[in-house]
Amino acid sequence: MGWKNLFTQEIAIDLGTANTLIIYNDKVVVDEPSIVAQDRATSKVIAIGRQAQKMHGKTHENIKTIRPLKDGVIADFYAAEHMIRGFIKMIYSGSRVFTPALRMVICIPSGITEVEKRAVKDSAEHAGAKEVYLIHEPMAAAIGIGIDVEEPMGNMIIDIGGGTSEIAVIALGGIVCDKSIRVAGDEFTNDIEEYMRRQHNILIGERTAEKIKIEVGAALDQLDNPPEDYAVRGRDLMTGVPKEIMVTYSEIAHALDKSIAKIEEAILTALEMTPPELSADIYKTGIYLAGGGSMLRGLDKRISQKTKLPVHIADDPLRAVARGTGIALKNIDKFKFLIRD
Repeated sequence: MGWKNLFTQEIAIDLGTANTLIIYNDKVVVDEPSIVAQDRATSKVIAIGRQAQKMHGKTHENIKTIRPLKDGVIADFYAAEHMIRGFIKMIYSGSRVFTPALRMVICIPSGITEVEKRAVKDSAEHAGAKEVYLIHEPMAAAIGIGIDVEEPMGNMIIDIGGGTSEIAVIALGGIVCDKSIRVAGDEFTNDIEEYMRRQHNILIGERTAEKIKIEVGAALDQLDNPPEDYAVRGRDLMTGVPKEIMVTYSEIAHALDKSIAKIEEAILTALEMTPPELSADIYKTGIYLAGGGSMLRGLDKRISQKTKLPVHIADDPLRAVARGTGIALKNIDKFKFLIRD
């Protein structure tokens, strides 16, 4: 280890609406929910990540839980800064006397504005970063999947995260055309909450809706390997008493139908914008899916039916973006598309 490495540490951050992952020394060292618990009276941050998530939806009036990122961008600057700082501390966990200078690569949505970009950089700098590089999520996902992004070959990447769905066509180390929509995992969760209230007269919280999405979430109402029915507990809107009901995957597919249709529409729009030579490549290579939302049962099949193209899901889609960000960090000099103001 050289002197430079001793005083400068390099970390890659996938700062997501739902989860934040940090890669250090080629390993995922932090994989925590992007959530902060704060004392209302003093504004002091009392918990971050998994500890804060346990409190979500169960707090009393003195504590509030905040998700600092909304739709893929920073909505609460103070909470985001404390969250990033807390996650960075987890890497070292008291093993060092001093905190070294940090060089960070952070991934951002492709549809981000200059103001939102600035907010990400400022948060990272306040959390201790000396150098901050930014990389677009679809590009990081493509690198993480194992695509050679610098080849003169068109590849379509769809990254369905918590706050945004990023659709991009990549060739020659750049994004040729992209479409970013704010319909993703969070929207699916809201759809499930709404459906349970409307269809079953039962009120459930965000965490329960998230659990339903994981256990019986589906994009098609006919699956080859259907999951078992899931028991949902919540408050009966008629009586106010807690109750339990069983839900099927086909019900959830029905609840998510409109949101998935919006993603399909965005994919078709991106394909329409694609230059013909790259369209020919995509016909051959197909579409790549990454992000937590791509794990929804039958989603690949549904997109394939809509576009008439082969659809491939990345290995470990939840970590594809983080993996790509880590590779970009190791090859900062090689990847010219990393943004640094």
